[in-house]
Amino acid sequence: MVVVRAAGPGEWATLREVRLAALREAPSAFASTHAREEPFTEEQWRGRLSRDGSVTLFGYLAVAGSGGDRAAPAGIAGVLQQGGEADLVSMWVRPAARGRGVGEALIAAAAGWAKARDHDSLYLWVTATNAPARRLYERCGFAPTGESQPLPSDPSLSEIRMSRRL
Repeated sequence: MVVVRAAGPGEWATLREVRLAALREAPSAFASTHAREEPFTEEQWRGRLSRDGSVTLFGYLAVAGSGGDRAAPAGIAGVLQQGGEADLVSMWVRPAARGRGVGEALIAAAAGWAKARDHDSLYLWVTATNAPARRLYERCGFAPTGESQPLPSDPSLSEIRMSRRL
């Protein structure tokens, strides 16, 4: 079973650990880099958790009797509201937790959060060569919009935009 919950304002250290792990493990999947974010201050990490119009979600693999979220998060996702749209951002699942429903649960929670704020679609950008992520998003109802752009952290790669009706 997967438990998903919104990160609380005091969980900046957990956010830092998970985000930096994601940037180390999958550097070509994000618009930022480990080198850029590793020196962020506590204030900067806290700021990410307190942005208006956004949520950070942690996904946990719950084992019967374990309490579910006492261990390190198995995955992370964020939703940003900007320009009248809701964007799924910073999606990542630890390699050991992949294939266990964490990604699907994070996407479902992100979609629910966006829908509760009256959005009719959820958008995301994914690196064009990231086939496992693209398959996950397609299984969860996302389809390419036809838009593409260079990946900000590595312009030699391109990313495509996908959307899902809510």
